[in-house]
Amino acid sequence: MLISTNQRTLEKSVSFSGIGLHSGRKVHLTLKPAPPNHGIKFKRTDLPNMPVIPALFQMVVDTSLATVIGEEGAIVSTVEHLMASLTGMGVDNALVELDAHEVPVMDGSAKLFTSMIKKAGIVEQKSPRFCFLVKEPIEITDGDRFAAVYPSDTFKITCTIDFAHPIIGIQSFSVDVEPESFEKDIAPARTFCHFKEIEYMKQDGLALGGSLENAIVHDGEKVLNPDGLRFKDEFVRHKILDCIGDFSLLGMPFLGHMVVKKSGHMFNHLFLKEFFTRKKSWDTVLMSDAFPPEDPGKRDYSAVRSVAL
Repeated sequence: MLISTNQRTLEKSVSFSGIGLHSGRKVHLTLKPAPPNHGIKFKRTDLPNMPVIPALFQMVVDTSLATVIGEEGAIVSTVEHLMASLTGMGVDNALVELDAHEVPVMDGSAKLFTSMIKKAGIVEQKSPRFCFLVKEPIEITDGDRFAAVYPSDTFKITCTIDFAHPIIGIQSFSVDVEPESFEKDIAPARTFCHFKEIEYMKQDGLALGGSLENAIVHDGEKVLNPDGLRFKDEFVRHKILDCIGDFSLLGMPFLGHMVVKKSGHMFNHLFLKEFFTRKKSWDTVLMSDAFPPEDPGKRDYSAVRSVAL
């Protein structure tokens, strides 16, 4: 896999509209190019002074049903699918302008976001790209939940989920995150829920924009969407999509093998906190220096733990 050693941004701006999954509100969103070292930032154009919120884990204010970032009272909700798309397609710098507090859900996946990014085009910038290079394992557990990262020459995610519903059950999937595999194997995977959860969420003022058009809805035994699933293991692929979006809040690319089991937005965020307390377990390096010429691809992966049951 060819890894870009320079930062990348969008070639031109691109705009689209949709509704928020939980708010049900229509939102207009524009992705814009940004200069080197800008990172990904969200701009609320509907608020006075149009506050800008960096897409960083320090800005996370809620992870109950989606990942929400905020600063000084301004928030942007449900950022994970768009962030996964930018990361999966290798975009380092972009400004996201939106006129409501929630990123549109589109079809419940990252497929349309990815298409918009491709439509805008991606260009390489002159500034070098930095990354987190994992040197030692970092692991956290909570009951049967598990999240870890191990040394790797690529950004790889292995995810296992375990649901009591027969339609889902135990599923595992592993992917090297790069544009081609992201677009083909991960981006089309949609968010999902049990149909009984919808009523409870709407009673709490949530999922007001949810429908069979933007989520997989099941009754435990079967999928209720007329067109069925896009992949037989679409559920675990969507969890990987969420992981990519949540882990993108590190703020830089990283080379490591993420292994997660029964994780979610809250647990992913706990892992990010642990990651930054374990500073001896990783280095910040130029991407061009991540692979010493005299010893390419010869890191020790013996510590990688099998959690795929």
